[in-house]
Amino acid sequence: MILSLHHVSFLCSDLKASRAFYEGVLGLKVNSSRPALSFDGIWYDLAGNQQIHLMVLPNVEEGLKRPPHGGRDRHVALKVSDMQRLIARLDEAGISYSLSQSGRGALFCRDPDQNALEFIAD
Repeated sequence: MILSLHHVSFLCSDLKASRAFYEGVLGLKVNSSRPALSFDGIWYDLAGNQQIHLMVLPNVEEGLKRPPHGGRDRHVALKVSDMQRLIARLDEAGISYSLSQSGRGALFCRDPDQNALEFIAD
């Protein structure tokens, strides 16, 4: 039986730009204990032994038209402790986002490779 989510992986084309987003804007910390793979990438730790894995690999979906609202696209949903702080950091970085269309305390944005992320107020 499934116990929990261990990690989610995203393809990225520019690791420097992705790191600026995931570390600089979202404040995630690198997990340097992960083994090296045959391609470049990086792992980030989340609470509860969960991780985000960025993999530098060719994007097979390059040019795919994504819906404007990330909630209408495949995405990962992450709980945040301070939604107002996240909004301030996104605004400061010039990253566009949309609020949940259901009226919940949630917002959606995209990383530099157009991967959709949902953030839900804890």
